[in-house]
Parts: sequence; C-alpha cells; structure tokens
Amino acid sequence: MRKKVRQILLLLYIACSFSNFYGQSQKINPTLISKLKTDVDEFVGYDSFGYKYQILNNVFSKIKGSEIFEYKNVSLGNITKVDIQNPLKIVLFYEDFNSVVLLDNQLNKMTEINFSQNTIPIVVSAIGMSTQNQLWIYNTLNQQIGLFDYLKNEYKTVSVPLTESFKYYQTDFNTFYWIDKNNHWFSCDIFGKISNLGNVSDFDKIEIIDSQKYLFSKANLLYISNISKSNMRTISEIEILEKSFDKFYYKDQILSIFTDKEIVNYKIVTP
Repeated sequence: MRKKVRQILLLLYIACSFSNFYGQSQKINPTLISKLKTDVDEFVGYDSFGYKYQILNNVFSKIKGSEIFEYKNVSLGNITKVDIQNPLKIVLFYEDFNSVVLLDNQLNKMTEINFSQNTIPIVVSAIGMSTQNQLWIYNTLNQQIGLFDYLKNEYKTVSVPLTESFKYYQTDFNTFYWIDKNNHWFSCDIFGKISNLGNVSDFDKIEIIDSQKYLFSKANLLYISNISKSNMRTISEIEILEKSFDKFYYKDQILSIFTDKEIVNYKIVTP
C-alpha cells in the first residue's frame, strides 16, 4: 500500500513539474481592427507614427493617408532587408552589392556605405540599427558579430566566432538575436555577451518580441511562445481569420497579417 502511495505521489510530482515548465496550451482571440486592400511585393511594417512601409517592384515606400514617400536605387540591385526601428534613420540593406543605405523620415538618402571598400574586410550577411550611430553587422569573413559606426566609418567585432549558420536573425538597438539551423536561440548585447535563450519551436516564419517571447507560424497556423520568469513555457495559438498568409508583423500590441490581397490588423494582448 505504501509503495503504491509513493508511486502515485511520484507521478503527481512529475506531472506538476512538467506542467510548470511547459504551461497549459490556450488560444488567444485577437480583436479585428481593420482590413486594407493592398498589392505589393512585401509589407515591411508600421512605425510609431502610423506610417506603413512596403516594397513594390524594388521601390521602397512610406505611406499614411495621402502622404507617399518613395526611394529606389536600381544600381544596388534588390532590397534584402529593411530596418524601420528608427523612422528618422531607416536602414536598407542590399546584400548582393554588400551595401547599405540610410534614409531620413522623408526617404531621402543620408548615407550610402559600400562595405567592400572598408579598410577592414567586411562581407555582410546580417545587419540592423543599433545605438550611438552604429549598425549591427554579421561579418561572414570572420563569422563574428560586430558594430559599425557609420559617422566615423569605424568597425569593431564584439562577439566570438559563431559555429553554426543562421536560420533567422533579428535586431533591436541593444541586442542581436539569432536562431541557428538547429533551432537554438541566442542573443548578443553591444558588449559582446552571448546568452543562450533555449530552443524555439519548429517554424515556417518567426518574429521575436523580446528575450522571452516570440511569434511563429507553422502550417498556416499562428502561435505565440512565452517563457516566464519561473521558466514556464507556454505556447498559445492565435485565432485569426486568415487561412493562409505571407507574413505577420507585431508592434505595440498590434498584429498585422499580410496576405496576397490585404493587410489585416488585430489588437492583441500577449501573455
């Protein structure tokens, strides 16, 4: 009898431990705000002032109401990456020409940088806006993360060489995030400190919210994963109306879903 009691208690302990770590799956029902018909190649996102950014025929546009600003640079090929974290200094990355263009809030060119002409050899495969007039750089020549001061034209490495290739990367002003081919999630701060943030779920597309939350899609279903301070992981499905979508974008509790015909905006409260 005592042995059976001990076995039952052990099973309850294991079940509780598992539940505390993974949490309970739940569904999130966002509130539909608006739908906007669109015909573009890529929806980039919104800024804090309500401007919409998009790419059509390799022309980068900024739109709000009747206001339309455009930028194109046919000499640099296709736009690879856009960073709109700072709407006063927008980053356009042209990977084929190892170059970046910085634009002001009216999409006028402020600076154009060709990294192939730098005194220290740099081949960029990842880039983003950082702090203090600096850009995050991943230099494939030494496989290190670095910072490039675009006013002083100075470059410094901050990380040790990375051993695995990127499956996805994302930056904010203070952090360079990446997910390797084995779905391991890491971050690097501006001082070069690398943190292992754990494993992410298998995904088709993903967007990192912060060091504890990320949105991801798999088989046209959308989810949010959250790791609490108690190390409890929860994965919740976000119930949206769209049966298929090309991209999603999250900012300030607004979730935007981009399909081939429209942009659908939802209000969402993340766990």
